[in-house]
Amino acid sequence: MRLHKTFRLSHTNVVFKCDRLEVFLCPRLKKYMRERCLIRGGIRQWRRKYAQGRAFGRAIVPSGASTGIYEAAELRDHDKGRYGGRGVLCAVENVNTIIREALCGSDIFKQTAIDALLVQLDGTDHKSHLGANALLSVSLACARAAAHELHMPLYRYLGGFSAGMLPMPMMNILNGGAHADNKLDFQEFMIVPFGAETFSEALRMCSEVYHSLSAVLREKGFDTGLGDEGGFAPKLKGTKEALELMTEAVLLAGYEPKRDIKFSIDAAASEFYSEGKYVLSGEHKKLDTDEMIRYYEKLCENYPIYSIEDGLCEEDWDGWRALTEALGQKIYLIGDDLFVTNKTRLRTGLGKGAANGILIKPNQIGTLTEAFDAMAIARRAGYKVIVSHRSGDSEDTFIADMAVAFNADHIKTGAPARSERTAKYNRLLRIEDELGSMASFRCVR
Repeated sequence: MRLHKTFRLSHTNVVFKCDRLEVFLCPRLKKYMRERCLIRGGIRQWRRKYAQGRAFGRAIVPSGASTGIYEAAELRDHDKGRYGGRGVLCAVENVNTIIREALCGSDIFKQTAIDALLVQLDGTDHKSHLGANALLSVSLACARAAAHELHMPLYRYLGGFSAGMLPMPMMNILNGGAHADNKLDFQEFMIVPFGAETFSEALRMCSEVYHSLSAVLREKGFDTGLGDEGGFAPKLKGTKEALELMTEAVLLAGYEPKRDIKFSIDAAASEFYSEGKYVLSGEHKKLDTDEMIRYYEKLCENYPIYSIEDGLCEEDWDGWRALTEALGQKIYLIGDDLFVTNKTRLRTGLGKGAANGILIKPNQIGTLTEAFDAMAIARRAGYKVIVSHRSGDSEDTFIADMAVAFNADHIKTGAPARSERTAKYNRLLRIEDELGSMASFRCVR
């Protein structure tokens, strides 16, 4: 099946708060690319791809608030007269001209070749010419169109017959850092339901703790407003207070910390690293690398910590090695900004003995093939693989299928609160139902 040769740009769909790019691919008609709405502000791309036959594919590319400096580049218009400069008409134009001309007639089932051509068309290390948002929207929409043509679920098309493992959720229930308007220095506080034996049970346990936390916060007089990813964003004094409140919520929900529920932290340390110090403004502390590592060791001694994500700055390689030596046998140390789903940076980290897990965000790298390459390298190295959403996400559920396709260890997709987060959880529930007795679950007891 070949990509159809007629494409056109549809009218811009103006809605409140936008910053994503969405693409459609569909048979016999045209290719559409549009700006689309996002939960957090700005504008995103929308892509619809049409191929000969009856194949239809759609993909929406998310956007991050806390981004690593080595991430592939989002292309924005910077026109202050539209969406505060966050429009993506320039990326839309790139898809409907340069990318359209190059991809017409391509075999929709040759994902690797399509992605290689996209990378070649851009011609830069960080996708800054055409934009990673433009490239990824096409890449994902092609995969969906191919799966649709074969009448096959996306996870099965991507992962083959080995795809059947549901990921353990790492659910964000407290927000801080760049994701909330409070003084918490760390960006995310998550729960991992160790006591669950199925995905649906894991989701229920997390939801119960989340709503118990709401009750705990209200009882103590805290605000229960939400951060970008649906977690609560109360004005707390610091990390220890957050972990104490989470412990109370776990107990109130009828579970036992450590036995049933463990905690994960996304520190996003690059966000508070300045002039060689880790500046915890909310706690009035300035720590060097060794002091920051000791800070984490204390947390692990006092709370059931399962993992710490981006515990140190993305450029502090020596610190990462020391952190891994100190805690790598006790907990998982996850690289997000450190690796940015980039196999070159991942290989550098492997050589330096940094971290023991990786976060996978396709929009950090720009094509599906490159994201899968990073996952494969990490898996061979024995790293934990965690597929993740972004703070500025949408109703697109691609990452849910992707997590199952690659049998990922975990998925991060926010709290059970907003529709752009619950859409992924609901998709995983549907996959679990589809697989039936063939479904397995990434139990991490």
